[in-house]
Amino acid sequence: MAIEVNIKKNLGSFTLDVQFSAENTVLALLGGSGCGKSLTLRCIAGIERPDSGKIVIDGVTVFDSDQRIDLPPQQRQVGLLFQNYALFPNMTVEENIACGLREKLPKGEKHSRVAQLVRRFHLEGLEKHLPSQLSGGQKQRAALARMLIGEPKLIMLDEPFSALDSYLRWELERELLRTLSEFPGTVLFVSHDRDEVYRICDEIAVYKNGTIDVMGDKWTVFRHPETCTAAILTGCKNVAPAEFRDGVVLVPDWGLQLPAQPDLDSPTHLGIRARKLRPAVAEGPRTVAYTVVEEIDGAFSDILMISLREGKALLRWELTKEAHWAMKDGPQLVEIPEDAVVYLRD
Repeated sequence: MAIEVNIKKNLGSFTLDVQFSAENTVLALLGGSGCGKSLTLRCIAGIERPDSGKIVIDGVTVFDSDQRIDLPPQQRQVGLLFQNYALFPNMTVEENIACGLREKLPKGEKHSRVAQLVRRFHLEGLEKHLPSQLSGGQKQRAALARMLIGEPKLIMLDEPFSALDSYLRWELERELLRTLSEFPGTVLFVSHDRDEVYRICDEIAVYKNGTIDVMGDKWTVFRHPETCTAAILTGCKNVAPAEFRDGVVLVPDWGLQLPAQPDLDSPTHLGIRARKLRPAVAEGPRTVAYTVVEEIDGAFSDILMISLREGKALLRWELTKEAHWAMKDGPQLVEIPEDAVVYLRD
């Protein structure tokens, strides 16, 4: 099952202008707060109306400004899971699940469908409980059951773990992965958490100010992000303007000069992956002297903020505690290997 989106919506100081398609995959909409990710989902669901454009779900046009098509949410056959799950507080688990039905059914068949989802999501014994009596995991399972009972052609998840602590996030993520593995259609997953996106999704659309900056399979986007926005969102901690000429890259902010063979047309910036830096014992073409400006002690790893030569901006270096301890008495030289470097455009 596929989705095609090509829409624009002007909100005054902000304009959403996105085009993408996806089929039988889990596509992440990755970006910072206020970049248009959730607005995209609301437009697809029919909660918001785009100013112009077209949305097609499984071959059915649900919105087309030129043809004046704008199907109501209940006719779009999409399931949208909100951050707080949006369970009705005055309804029991089984009543909440039944609300997801898109058609009127005989009482017996309705009860059977609800009971089937209760078993599938391990909610036995909780049928008469109110949402206030449920744990976070139980609420998520109830919300997923309510969404899936309507047999949606498209599932959309809007930061479903954002309000949870790290341990509960991990538990619910595992449950969600099991659910998504059984879903035959397309899933849109909104998040600003790169690790979560990498574990759950197959493809990534990186958002920047209401537009899609970069889109591709997750392996490519993480390893070859191409743009500054994509690099930062996928975990590159060091990004600075750069000048490229004659096989050399100059980064004035860091006081850095390195051999360079850019794999990108007309790069404007250089990124350096903080975890890829290595201590060195001798001078070399990719080795630079440094001064430690700040040390940040972490639970399992350390962060060094270092200054290179005459650089005016600091470089972030992340390393294990063992590696940090081993280099305490060595020369203050850092190697910047080729696989630590990414070439970027603004």
